[in-house]
Amino acid sequence: MKIADFRKTLSSLCVLAALSSPAWAGDSVTVPGYAPVTGVERSYRIQKATESDMSLWFDKPDAAAVITRGEFRQRMTVLARDSNGMRVRWSLSADLPDGVAGAADTYQMNPLYRNSLTAYGVDALEVETDLNGFPNGLPGADQILANMRKMATNGPGGVAASPQSGVYDIIEGIQENPLQIVTALAPEAQALAAGQAYQDEVMEIGKPLTASRTEEYGGVSIPVTSTWILESTDAAAHTATVSALDEYDPTAFAQSQKGAIDKFLAAFDERVKGLTTDQLASVKRAGKTRSAKFVVSLNDGSAVELTETITIMSAGSTFRTYLHIRREDVTATLPVPAILTAADLRVPNLQIEPLKPADAASDSLDLPSTSPAAATTSQEQVTAAGNDAEKTIAPVWLEAKSAQVVKASNGYGYELDIVLTPESAETFRKFTLAALGRQTQVLIDDKVVIEPWIREPIMDSHLRLTDTNMTALRTMAEKLSGSGTRILVRTRS
Repeated sequence: MKIADFRKTLSSLCVLAALSSPAWAGDSVTVPGYAPVTGVERSYRIQKATESDMSLWFDKPDAAAVITRGEFRQRMTVLARDSNGMRVRWSLSADLPDGVAGAADTYQMNPLYRNSLTAYGVDALEVETDLNGFPNGLPGADQILANMRKMATNGPGGVAASPQSGVYDIIEGIQENPLQIVTALAPEAQALAAGQAYQDEVMEIGKPLTASRTEEYGGVSIPVTSTWILESTDAAAHTATVSALDEYDPTAFAQSQKGAIDKFLAAFDERVKGLTTDQLASVKRAGKTRSAKFVVSLNDGSAVELTETITIMSAGSTFRTYLHIRREDVTATLPVPAILTAADLRVPNLQIEPLKPADAASDSLDLPSTSPAAATTSQEQVTAAGNDAEKTIAPVWLEAKSAQVVKASNGYGYELDIVLTPESAETFRKFTLAALGRQTQVLIDDKVVIEPWIREPIMDSHLRLTDTNMTALRTMAEKLSGSGTRILVRTRS
């Protein structure tokens, strides 16, 4: 169920009213339906951070938390509104706003986001939304896709992007679901819409309202219980503060994470032998929660400020995302997590090269993960817990036990499925753990065949290369299977 649909469901639990008396009469408050003024540009200050804790799997004390963050100023204008929905323009920028805490180079999300804007070829999105403001259409998707295809065809030096780069998979995914672009470039639209209702709602201060829904993770249906509470009102500011808590059924969520958990147990088999019974039980548990607070205008029902924290626990690791959004014409009132405002914050030293229009072949797009397992092991380009960001990671040589061409699992083109020898699989696992959050290169016969970002550790013995050209993959398979050709993997300099 979409967030906006849930808000519609929630409203049916309330008594609807259109009162001419003050909104805070008695202990009840009428939170008006979202009715923004058209043609007025609103500016939002946005702070984001991700935090990973994989310390259970590492000996280093400083492995406890690795953080990435970003800060942005985005602008939104409602262009048109009728009884069916709205058309909204988001003007987008990767520039770091004035007055941020800490040094500019500690905001790694900003250059990643700049590369995404370059790859998509936009600095604004015009989005169709429902009456909550939740995006449900992107009229300009065809233009964005055309730009991405053009850039992939005319890569560095006029050479087309390698099919193994992952760019073509991204393009195909966007063609199937263009709203991925909105999720990647303007997630604020979805976050704000979660606190906006399409019609008036009467809420009592302190009285919880609950509703249930399901979400799909890896083919598993996860029951989710949502609790909304009107916490307070501010008569002077004419606002109401509403909290929301989403709790995911732990048994079902653990079932959805079983594959990822099993991979960790197999990859760290020696470490597992030293775990206590309680530690091993914690590895096999999984959970997800989302907590948020919204400051909603009692004039037009718009969310003018929000904070949100999402916590995922899986395979003995914890991953959190933090978000604070404030419309800049209102005064901040919500407590902001310290991780978003810290002047001194240990962050990974990611070397992110600016993406030029001719360089779209590099895999630098800031797309949301569509894999539940990936979501539990990486957030935005997270560096490995316990990794010394300053150290050089030595390149590794890998040997193939077998290599064969198979139909790609995503249905597009083919894959070269390389099964590594046990020794090489262990070497590759350690390399990917050390290189989390970095861009790497895979070379066969001194030729770069793929330049992936390592977003999660690779725990099994398979290395997969995707291509639409079966002949090229067969040639590589023959080399790897018959001549003792080795594979070089290194970080991209």
